[in-house]
Amino acid sequence: MTEDSIPNKRIFKDPVHDYVEYDPWICSFIDTPHFQRLRYVKQLGISYYVYPGASHNRFEHCLGVGHLARMMAQHLQKSQPSLGITDEHIRCVELAGLCHDLGHGPWSHVWDGHFIPKALPNHPKWSHEQASEMMFDDMVKKYRSLDISPEDAETVKALISGRKERCKLGTTMPFLFEIVANDVNGIDVDKFDYIARDCHAVGEKRNIAMARLIHSARVIDGQICYDIKDANTVYELFYTRFSLHKNIYNHKTTRAIEYMIMDVLLIAQKHMKFAEYIDVPEKYLHLTDDLFHRINMTESEELAPARKIIDRIQTRDLYRRVDYKIMDWDDKDFCQAHITPEAIVHAAKNANLEGVEQNLVAELTVDHVIVDVSKMHYGRGVDNPIFQVKFYSKHEPNVCRRAESGDVSLLMPEKFGEVLLRVYTKEERFMGLVQAAYRHVLRSLPMPSEAAEIITIVPTPPATEAPSTPTALTSIFTPAAPQSRASRPFGRTPSYSDNQFTTSLPIVRAALRRGYHHET
Repeated sequence: MTEDSIPNKRIFKDPVHDYVEYDPWICSFIDTPHFQRLRYVKQLGISYYVYPGASHNRFEHCLGVGHLARMMAQHLQKSQPSLGITDEHIRCVELAGLCHDLGHGPWSHVWDGHFIPKALPNHPKWSHEQASEMMFDDMVKKYRSLDISPEDAETVKALISGRKERCKLGTTMPFLFEIVANDVNGIDVDKFDYIARDCHAVGEKRNIAMARLIHSARVIDGQICYDIKDANTVYELFYTRFSLHKNIYNHKTTRAIEYMIMDVLLIAQKHMKFAEYIDVPEKYLHLTDDLFHRINMTESEELAPARKIIDRIQTRDLYRRVDYKIMDWDDKDFCQAHITPEAIVHAAKNANLEGVEQNLVAELTVDHVIVDVSKMHYGRGVDNPIFQVKFYSKHEPNVCRRAESGDVSLLMPEKFGEVLLRVYTKEERFMGLVQAAYRHVLRSLPMPSEAAEIITIVPTPPATEAPSTPTALTSIFTPAAPQSRASRPFGRTPSYSDNQFTTSLPIVRAALRRGYHHET
């Protein structure tokens, strides 16, 4: 007679996945300072200042990704025994999901995407994925009780990076490298978890059928494919990603505070030198969102400007967005080259703008103006992400192919990416002046036809035809007197006209008295 087994798994109550179980081996990695550090790094960084519910951290996200990674690997093991997936393989995939974000710095992507490139411009290109591997190596080295072989440790790091060429398993089971970080088509359990978790946290009532996609997964020709019945669910996954980036992660007020945090960090970096910790795991271990309070606790005169900006954040005296525009994907480089703080300040001082108080103009500097240019897309640039996914049908479960529009939907965008241009000022008193100068610059940009130095009048196409994309802009721009330009008719190709939905702000100082408020 066999004895009843005694449960030895730890159970976590998760708001997204309900009950999540981890065995003692996985828990030995959770119970380290390296993993516990993630309790103090916000998943959505500065978004917490805009969405009070976005208080979740990298810690619970990593628990969720490890859970989903195990689910996916176990599903493939059970549904396709011929693949030869062992329990050891599943443990490596699960651990990779658990540890994939060990290297995130304070405020997540603000740190590696914006701060580090400016703070250490001569440092080799660095990413939080590299830091995750560094912290994983240090964790395994420091805690000898972690029972993992050197070969498995290398496999886990390769699974975190998604680069199958880095270990032997990538040759025999390349599909395992699409579970945690999928470079093939972008569908991975990391995305499953953060979309569900972030929507839950900010109050977005969206439902991505994660379990359905996991049970739909099937390996064909060494790649994870999905049932064609779930093509629309896959499309919704990519669309939701785009929507979150545009409406939540890049919210105008979130971006304003991110620029304020950036200024705080760059000021403090000159004296505290914490950017150099990215290569020192013993120091990086203590870099969390707490850095904000550590800077604010200082008393040195050198850090007074940083503390002043922190006070502005806490009293909601934020940098202000003065205008925005949606641009064509192909125009990003052109926008970044010609719509700059320098061009805006030049226009403010030399374009003879009406109603401007000259004292205000004299005080405006390039440091007062921020031009934020962000690419918004479905995850695969301008291309339709659904065309990079392979599908099968129940009639031919071992044959995979790419879907066509007629297999999914004809109601899809012509382009799957756009450019979001936003202009901010660091001081409210400059709002009207900066907007007027920016609009002067915008109206002075050459039209696509002018790039070829030929003025061509293109008739509006019939309603049955899709508007064509403008020719890439290549001419060199110099600020000039703006010429009258009508907005283009509503369609897929944006114009360079003023944003008619943005308030025209007062320019003169008298209108910017303390009682004036602009939307945040």
